[in-house]
Amino acid sequence: MADNARAKKLADLIREVVAEKMQRGIKDPRLGTHVTITDTRVTGDLREATVFYTVYGDDEDRASAAAGLESAKGVLRSAVGAAAGTKFTPTLTFVADALPENAKTIEDLLDKARASDAKVREASSGAAYAGEADPYRKPEDDDMSAPAGGDEASE
Repeated sequence: MADNARAKKLADLIREVVAEKMQRGIKDPRLGTHVTITDTRVTGDLREATVFYTVYGDDEDRASAAAGLESAKGVLRSAVGAAAGTKFTPTLTFVADALPENAKTIEDLLDKARASDAKVREASSGAAYAGEADPYRKPEDDDMSAPAGGDEASE
C-alpha cells in the first residue's frame, strides 16, 4: 500500500501530463481548448486514477468532450506511464466535474439572500424603536426610581 504523499504526487503528475497532452498532443477537435482538467485523484494502491474535467459550452459540447476523452484514454494513459515511471500505470477514468453547476446554484442562492436582505432593509427604513431610543438603564435612573418612603420603613 502506498502512502498518501506518493498518491498525491502521482495525482498531480497525472493532472499535468493529461492537460499538457490534451493541449499539444491530441488532434481531436472534440477536445479543443474548452476542456479543463480540474482535479485528479488516485487510489491508495496507485492502480486507478479519476480525472475530473469541466467543459466550457452546452450539453452537446460536454457529450462530445466526454466521447473524445474516452477515445483518447489509451494515448493519455501511455503518456502518463512514460512520465510516471512506475511499475504499473494507473487506469484513467474521466468524470465531468460538477463544479460549474454547484457554483451557479450557490450564486443563485446568494442572489436570493441579497434580494431578501434588500426587502428587509426597505421595510425597516422608516421603522421606529418600540420603546425609547436607549433601552438600557443608567445608574442615575435607579436613584430617581427608588421609593420616597423607603428610609422610614428601615428605622
